[in-house]
Amino acid sequence: MSLRGRIDHVSEGQWWFCLKHMRVEPEKGCPNKDRMGPYSTEQEAAGALQRAADRNKTWEEADQDEE
Repeated sequence: MSLRGRIDHVSEGQWWFCLKHMRVEPEKGCPNKDRMGPYSTEQEAAGALQRAADRNKTWEEADQDEE
């Protein structure tokens, strides 16, 4: 199913990254339990996994410094 027709009607702040389908979705998509977000732009949602990986690395490094 294409989201092209629906995306035009989405207000800002309503972009999500679906972990089930590994893609960006507008507000009306999969259940929130399967998504990361919301993000204010489609581009921000597309970078959700990379930001999460970067944060995890930072936290792991901080934990190592505390040991």
